Parts: sequence; structure tokens; C-alpha cells
Amino acid sequence: MYAITIPEPGGPEALVWSEVPDPVPGEGEVLVEVVASAVNRADLLQRQGFYDPPPGSSPYPGLECSGRIASLGPGVSGWAVGDEVCALLVGGGYAEKVVVPAGQLLPVPKGLDLATAAALPEVACTVWSNVFMIAHLRPGETLLVHGGASGIGTMAIQLAKAVGARVVATAGSAGKLARCAELGADVLIDYREQDFVEELSKATDGAGADVVLDIVGAKYLERNVKALAVNGRLVIIGLQGGVKGELNLGALLAKRGAVMATTLRSRPLREKASIVAAVREHVWPLIEAGTVRPVVDRTLPLPEAADAHRALEAGDHVGKVLLLAPGA
Repeated sequence: MYAITIPEPGGPEALVWSEVPDPVPGEGEVLVEVVASAVNRADLLQRQGFYDPPPGSSPYPGLECSGRIASLGPGVSGWAVGDEVCALLVGGGYAEKVVVPAGQLLPVPKGLDLATAAALPEVACTVWSNVFMIAHLRPGETLLVHGGASGIGTMAIQLAKAVGARVVATAGSAGKLARCAELGADVLIDYREQDFVEELSKATDGAGADVVLDIVGAKYLERNVKALAVNGRLVIIGLQGGVKGELNLGALLAKRGAVMATTLRSRPLREKASIVAAVREHVWPLIEAGTVRPVVDRTLPLPEAADAHRALEAGDHVGKVLLLAPGA
């Protein structure tokens, strides 16, 4: 088979379409013939040499895919060869075939085409696990989501609205904010022109956000704590703004707030399977009903993954960038 390899870390040109050995499913795993994968920020970090895959996992980038089951490993039940699926991966999605633990498979939602389903697993699992399973966003509460036009942001806006929360979204342009509004965001903040803490305070009569979903990290840490409501929960899932920041514990105590930080890729299989099962139970019905939908900015051929990485680095996309496997 062929896959995108990274012989040496570097820029987008470091991604090389190469012939590699076929993977073989082990106990509890299936082999999926990939139809499409999607690009995530973690893929860019892996390409640059800053985010190695966990030991024993595929060396190729790609944290989600859609495709058809080609074969079953020992001990797999509930799935059959030929089933159309999408999957949460620890790596290997930028390839013609990938091995997936059976607990990380999802059926393609009814009414959605197979390729588009590749846009769902990573964002759906990330948002549901962090905003709902960890931060426990409830109806009537306010969610502040940074990067509202990103893949994560577009899913967070829709899921929060679906459960009856109020959504405040930040983005860096009028066009992106307009897309956030189309998805249901109630309050729009241009982080390039406005102070999100001040604007959030105005919009909530000084109350702040019950949950903050943050992809920025250190750069926003102090202001995110200021933005919290009393008993607010800050969930950090990205580090685009750095890894080290100062935290005023007095301000956090005054808010009776909580700061949580999570990753998805390195979690044990059992935890991932639990998240995937929760997404299937709670998110898939919303997608099948049309209440929540994947947002796809563009689709490119998988061998041209370098151009997809350039698109993410340029930051002019809204939602997900997909990679379509040859012949799919």
C-alpha cells in the first residue's frame, strides 16, 4: 500500500507519498481500507517533529478516517467485512489502509456520505469528552469556545446549542464569525480587534462563561480564568499559544473555578472506547437528525497532503480539510 511518510521532520514538503508494508490487524482490531482522512493540528506538530505517535502505533499521521472494513482480527464481533465506518485513530489515517481497535469504530451516520464521515471522529470525540463528559456543560449555561471556525469550534458550537447552552465564539475575521453565527453562536468576538474578556462580560452581564474550551494554552491562561463564571470550568485542549503561563490562584479561588487539561491520542484503549460509545449514543442521533453537521472546508487528494497542511497553516479555512484516498 501507499501512505504519507515523514522521513525527516520539517515543513509541508516533508510529507512523502511512499510505498509501505500493509498493516495486519491483531487481537480486537480491524483493517480498514481508507476512503478519506482529515487533517488536524496534531498532524502538523507530528510533521514538525514535536508530537511523536505513542510507542507501537502507526508512524504515519492521521487521527481519523472513513472507509470500509477489509478484514477482522481475532476476537472482533459486531462488525463485518464491507461495513462502512469512520474511526478515531492513534495515527495512520494518511494511508490506503489502517488498523483500528474495534472499540474506536463508528458506523457512518445515516444520510451522510462515506468520505464526509471522515470529518467527524476526532472533533466529535474531543468536544463531547471535554465539554460534556469532563466539564459537564448543562442547558442554560454559557460556553466560550476559542477558534469557533476551526474543526473543533464548529462542532462545539453545534453540540452546545443542541443541548440548550448559550455559545460565545471567538474568531479572527468577520467572515469566520459569520460562519459561527450560521452554526448557532449567540455572541461573536473578533479576537484580533476585541478583548474577549470584556466582550464576554458585556454579553453575560458580568457573569462570565460556565465552560471555556481553549485551544490556545499559555497565552490565554490568565484571561481565561478572568472569563470564568463562578464555579466555571476551563478545559485546555491545545497549546497554539505556548506551554508555560502564570496562574493567579487567588483569582481561581475567587471563582471557585477548575482548570483541566486533556489529550485524546495517548489515552488508554478502554477510555477511548468509552468516549466513542458515548459519541455514538449522544452525537450520532443529532447528526442523523440534521441538528449537527460536519463542516468541510475543502477536499484534496491524499498524496497532496502537503497542500492540506499549508491550508491549515494559512488559517483561512473553516471547519475540516479532508484528504481523499486514490481511487476512493
